[in-house]
Amino acid sequence: MATPAMAQVSDEERYRQLQQRYEELQREADRVRQSLTATQAEKQTLQREVNSIKGQISYMQSKINATSAKIDLTNTEIGRIEEDIRLTQLEMDEKRGAISRLIAIRDQQDRESLIANLIRFTNLSDLFQQVQDAVSVHTRLSALLTELSDVRFQLETDKSDLEGKRTDLEELNDEQFHQKAGLDEARYAQEKLLTQTRGQESAYQKQLADIEKQSAAFFKELRELELKAASGGFYIVDITATGVPPPGTKIFSAPEAAGYRVTQGYGMTAYAKRGAYGGAGHNGYDIASGLGTPIRSIGAGTVVANGTSSGWGNWVAIQHPPYNMVSVYAHMSSFTVKAGTQVTTSTVIGYEGNTGFVTGPHLHLSLYTKFVTFLGSNGQLAFNYMDGSVNPASYINF
Repeated sequence: MATPAMAQVSDEERYRQLQQRYEELQREADRVRQSLTATQAEKQTLQREVNSIKGQISYMQSKINATSAKIDLTNTEIGRIEEDIRLTQLEMDEKRGAISRLIAIRDQQDRESLIANLIRFTNLSDLFQQVQDAVSVHTRLSALLTELSDVRFQLETDKSDLEGKRTDLEELNDEQFHQKAGLDEARYAQEKLLTQTRGQESAYQKQLADIEKQSAAFFKELRELELKAASGGFYIVDITATGVPPPGTKIFSAPEAAGYRVTQGYGMTAYAKRGAYGGAGHNGYDIASGLGTPIRSIGAGTVVANGTSSGWGNWVAIQHPPYNMVSVYAHMSSFTVKAGTQVTTSTVIGYEGNTGFVTGPHLHLSLYTKFVTFLGSNGQLAFNYMDGSVNPASYINF
């Protein structure tokens, strides 16, 4: 039987536990309120992003229309020049015919005897005058024919230049079309997310949490597969760089045009510390300019691998001589090259997207001195994560 003192101690302990539980619930309530506020702010941000994307789509459509108008104008100019070439050719043919007729007359005169010519003409001066006139006309026609040949050559040169211009405009139009397609995809994704978020603010936070959870599981599994592949030597591609210059040597160009923003750096970033990469650091650089932005190779080289995976989305790997470092570009909306393609810094290899495990559209760029690929458990092509990677900012002129 408990003594009054023991009962009193138990009551005090019970009170302390209740007090502690109450404080925990208060902290939980504060956390929920903070999450709700953050999500409501995120909803407003999403709405602003949707409005911004709509503006970008409208601007891109106007650029596409302007480029199409230039293509139409160029086609009209080509058609006009082709007609000028045709008329010039007709005039040249006419002059050639006249010259041929004059030559025929001269030949006939050469074959006729002097007596026959004298019979046809009242005196020698008439005969000599006709010969002189024929020579003069022949000379003028020959000069005109040479001039027309020069005109035709210039017209054909202008036509060739315009056809080159048309090809450039068509390539620009194709690139703008891809950018607009990416923006349309972004608007659809953001509007869908905004619709899901309205009236149920916690849904967005849950989606982000699920993405982080999936991402952490993906990178944890990737690390396990990487170790397994290393122990068994089950590599498909195995590239080791040599003679790599010291960090700080800017030997590569930025993959996107000026105006992008860096959204995450290399190593144990704040996002990485939340466990987003299975306990590892961030193995590259994240930059963003907007969905559909053209992505170019950071240097000349050869595409050694490409694929699509649940974590990385659409990705491409490029080997760069003479050091044989490998750059990897991930989360693209699409890529335009494949293994074996030779590229330069002007080659568009894909477009910025939001494929794979992402919380927003961006380009993930990694740089390796040791790069390997292997098959993942789901049959997707995978590559090493942290080991062998270096800070891209040490070698790329961001």
